[in-house]
Amino acid sequence: MEALIPVINKLQDVFNTVGADIIQLPQIVVVGTQSSGKSSVLESLVGRDILPRGTGIVTRRPLILQLVHIDPEDRRKTSEENGIDGEEWGKFLHTKNKIYTEFEEIRQEIEAETERMSGNNKGISDEPIHLKIFSPHVVNLTLVDLPGITKVPVGDQPNDIEIQIKELIVKYISNPNSIILAVTAANTDMATSEALKVAREVDPDGRRTLAVVTKLDLMDAGTDAMDILMGRVIPVKLGIIGVVNRSQLDINQKKSVADSIRDEYAFLQKKYPSLANRNGTKYLARTLNRLLMHHIRDCLPELKTRINVLAAQYQSLLNSYGEPVDDKSATLLQLITKFAAEYCNTIEGTAKYIETAELCGGARICYIFHETFGRTLESVDPLGGLTTIDVLTAIRNATGPRPALFVPEVSFELLVKRQVKRLEEPSLRCVELVHEEMQRIIQHCSNYSTQELLRFPKLHDAIVEVVTSLLRKRLPVTNEMVHNLVAIELAYINTKHPDFADACGLMNNNIEEQRRNRMRDLPSAVPRDKAAAGGSQGGAVSEQTDGGTGNWRGMLKKGEDGALGDRAMLQTTLPVSPQKGHAVNLLDVPVPVSRKLSAREQRDCEVIERLIKSYFLIVRKNIQDSVPKAVMHFLVNHVKDCLQSELVGQLYKTALLNDLLTESEDMAQRRNEAADMLKALQKASQVIAEIRETHLW
Repeated sequence: MEALIPVINKLQDVFNTVGADIIQLPQIVVVGTQSSGKSSVLESLVGRDILPRGTGIVTRRPLILQLVHIDPEDRRKTSEENGIDGEEWGKFLHTKNKIYTEFEEIRQEIEAETERMSGNNKGISDEPIHLKIFSPHVVNLTLVDLPGITKVPVGDQPNDIEIQIKELIVKYISNPNSIILAVTAANTDMATSEALKVAREVDPDGRRTLAVVTKLDLMDAGTDAMDILMGRVIPVKLGIIGVVNRSQLDINQKKSVADSIRDEYAFLQKKYPSLANRNGTKYLARTLNRLLMHHIRDCLPELKTRINVLAAQYQSLLNSYGEPVDDKSATLLQLITKFAAEYCNTIEGTAKYIETAELCGGARICYIFHETFGRTLESVDPLGGLTTIDVLTAIRNATGPRPALFVPEVSFELLVKRQVKRLEEPSLRCVELVHEEMQRIIQHCSNYSTQELLRFPKLHDAIVEVVTSLLRKRLPVTNEMVHNLVAIELAYINTKHPDFADACGLMNNNIEEQRRNRMRDLPSAVPRDKAAAGGSQGGAVSEQTDGGTGNWRGMLKKGEDGALGDRAMLQTTLPVSPQKGHAVNLLDVPVPVSRKLSAREQRDCEVIERLIKSYFLIVRKNIQDSVPKAVMHFLVNHVKDCLQSELVGQLYKTALLNDLLTESEDMAQRRNEAADMLKALQKASQVIAEIRETHLW
């Protein structure tokens, strides 16, 4: 199982090549307050002075440190291949293949790289430095050194430096695959440890937190850390390990880490003999190695699943970017054909990508025809905007200077045309809505159906322009046809229409029934013939029913004096009596006075209104049926039939090939990045497969 950590290091190398942190690998994150001894602990684990030292905040960028244990045979082979003179060396990710055998150079490179990103005046950065140390004196570990928790900004640090550092720490320790190494100085109160506090925020159960107590030799005289190390003050599930750091004087005097570890062992044997074998730097290294191996073993199944899912996602992403274009002519024709097919399929409802959030394409056109347009027509009142005065005025104007014996037919035609004309506006609006939806289908196809077009923005724009132009050309043709449909209805008022004749016959029967009822209610002293004759004095004359009961004029000879319903007080016009001493101006507009309509006026108006309503409903039914058919023929079907040929004719030209198939600036870069990431994920998957084959997992 010892080989699991090198496997994780190999996975880390794989993902470092693409600069991605999408996979959260198992690692040990070192957390502590400023000057709590974090860097000293890391150097003790490495066995070398590699980290910048000093006062104040020294660690200002995350340092991902991979310790790789090498056997003498591996060291000799690597030394021969790379010309390395020494048993230990280091490599940085940002310096590529450069090998550092002097650890002082490693420390200087860390300082230089920190200042390059974070400035030289105590600023911090979340961009990590990757360092790998190869040595026969280390155990396999992956550690992350983070800036120390601080409270007061110094130098050019922002006022919210405390928040920035905490957010950076939480970012790393929130990784469920990480082990938190909470470092606290022994000469401080353990109960106020900032490291343990922030660790508990993300690991409340303490399942992945290990506490390290530093500076055991600096505690006040007469005190010791026995209770702390035994877990009596604050229990930590993974344990508490005490270590002794080198003092600043030791560092200044160049005391080696190896000598420091020997002195640490002597101190523990003297001060804490019963706990010496469970504390110290060497025990810490072995414990971290053991914990990390077990943690890696527990994380590998989920890690494998995550890698496979990401590999599938990046494969799909790479497919959407497409391959580099070799045959531009064939590619252009293929994209044009595919777009035209998807456009037509969206209208027909057979597209591959079906919208679920809202109606789209042909379904929306159907909704426009039968819901939007249909309901709009049904909401149009047959007598809307038409008052009784308008009807009466039209009847009078149609008679000219002679009193009318019956209602003139001209008045009916005049008024019914006025009402039918009101159907034109909603009909044209229906055309407009369908045109807008067909315009929206272009964007739908671009977004969902033919993502390849996103590779070629100029081709996409050209296709949009061609389709838009085709729709724009068909719009006036369709509008003209719809206008003609209404004009056709206005051109000939067919009073012989079967439905209209039936309506006239029904009204005729109703009027006859009302006349008989009125005659039945007359006093017995009035002779029936005189009552009938009296009713004929209103000016109606007997005539033959031309065309049977379907002739609407035939209704006027029956019951002409019968009231068809009381009317409200109406404003009509009567001449004003001239004042005495004033000349009479016959051209003055008469002043309206209130009066009731006569029985004949009531009858005439109501007959005209009923006829208008009956005929209007016939025309509305015709328009509701014919307008969608016209729109489908002149706009929708025409665009479907001509789209392919229009696109080919406008765009499939040799002179336009190179320009239309020019990829967007970032498409090639995104394709390469996706390909590199997919390669890294596939390689990581192979590494994990090797673990299973060697029975390490």
